[in-house]
Amino acid sequence: MHGEPLEEAATSAATRDGVADRGGIGVECEAGPVMGGGAARFPDASGVEAPLRTERSGVDGRSEVEVVWSTAERRAPMCGAGEFGLVQVELQQDELLDRREADALEATGDLGGDGAGAHVANAPLGESVDPALQGGRLGRAGVVDGHELGGVRATGPAAHARVVPTAAQHVRSSGRQRPGPGGRRCVRHWAPTVASAAVTVLFATHEAFFDHLTGPFHPERPERLGAVIDGARAAEVADALRPLEPEPATRADLARVHADAHIDAIDRIIAAGGGRIDPDTVASPGSWHAALLAAGAGLTAVRALERGEGEAAFCAVRPPGHHATPTQSMGFCLFSNVAVVAAELAERGERVAIVDYDAHHGNGTQDAFYTDSRVLYVSLHQWPLYPGTGAAREMGDGPGFGTTVNVPMPPGSTGDAYLAALDRVVLPVMAEFAPSWLIVSAGFDGHRADPITDLGLSSGDYALMTRRVLELVPAGRRLVMLEGGYDLEALRDSTAAVLAELAGVEHLPEPPTSGGAGHPAVDAVQRRWAEAGLL
Repeated sequence: MHGEPLEEAATSAATRDGVADRGGIGVECEAGPVMGGGAARFPDASGVEAPLRTERSGVDGRSEVEVVWSTAERRAPMCGAGEFGLVQVELQQDELLDRREADALEATGDLGGDGAGAHVANAPLGESVDPALQGGRLGRAGVVDGHELGGVRATGPAAHARVVPTAAQHVRSSGRQRPGPGGRRCVRHWAPTVASAAVTVLFATHEAFFDHLTGPFHPERPERLGAVIDGARAAEVADALRPLEPEPATRADLARVHADAHIDAIDRIIAAGGGRIDPDTVASPGSWHAALLAAGAGLTAVRALERGEGEAAFCAVRPPGHHATPTQSMGFCLFSNVAVVAAELAERGERVAIVDYDAHHGNGTQDAFYTDSRVLYVSLHQWPLYPGTGAAREMGDGPGFGTTVNVPMPPGSTGDAYLAALDRVVLPVMAEFAPSWLIVSAGFDGHRADPITDLGLSSGDYALMTRRVLELVPAGRRLVMLEGGYDLEALRDSTAAVLAELAGVEHLPEPPTSGGAGHPAVDAVQRRWAEAGLL
């Protein structure tokens, strides 16, 4: 095991659902509110018993009940013709967002009359977003401040650093100040190690990403990009970073992955002023340009890398992309940014490996390449969790059998289990596949502080995971694209750790984690692949 054992490092942290509290590594505590929890157990995607949180205490002591699945619901088909299980998970996500939005509105005294604050599940496809949900169209003009990276200024929000949230918002959005034992609030202390940069890393972002507005209380908000830019500065590798302005994807670029009807539908909704794409996915007038730039950023980075302008690239984009299927936008995603890049590379004869360590399974990326032997898709994700796909048995189909690797991890999984999954399953499969390009779907919502997931990772774990997979391809063929991550401090630190790895230096804002859940799930996945003759 790497790092310090979780059970030893978290002696002053509260336990939630049988695992140490996410704020429990290297802490000191001060007075604050309390949150507790309970758990139920049932088989995970690999047949391993895994906990599912079913109840927690709200900030005011009220009980908040999560979705509870029966065994029959849990074992319903998750892909193909069977859609019941997927619907159940979508309902779980909807109810979670409903509750978060309602609590925050109540805490601020704004009950949002005349439908303000109503959850998107109550609105039909393409319905215009209530102005109250857009916060008065804040965007760049209202909630932003300057974020500078090297010689390039990206106008972005500073709200995450300067606005004092309400009690409900504070508990939900600032994971490292979640309560510890006895009502104490935990504050992290960890000294990073930084070396001088040795390579050039292209950093692609654009101020238009701030104009994709999702409304207050939505996890995928413009402040996320500000946190990523802050992380680029915190990594202290400014000499290694070269700003890169992304170019928008063309219609032909999108069409390699997405159906024309899907592209037209998104265009039409946004041209009409924006609206609700699905129960969790919102578009605003600025979303079309942002989505094209997000889908085109990876293509821009690949072309720059091929010209020899850097050894690696990091694309700080929003909206994210890995849930968008060829025919549907969902899960905060409009177009499949990573799939757009991989499809062009595969069309040119490259062998592309995609490693997705977002806490949510990248169902859209998987769907795009499920029968395609030219693209290897690997996902390490929490199970159970939205969108309900990503069982270990989903290994590809037809000529693509063996080129989809799913490693579903139970809540509370720590970094040592993730590294075991890489060493025992993912890296051997990748080595056999022999990729010529690596794309990392970098979702940082597996961090223990994230408000909508239950994994036990730290920013130090993201550094080590990234280091492992970079070794599979040569410099100049390494691309990292932002996906999820909804605690702003965790997002900043995890971005810093990964950027430093791309630059060839070590920067660990937190120590790696170990001693949590996950190893039995890795054992089960390894057995499945060995029995299939693929390991």
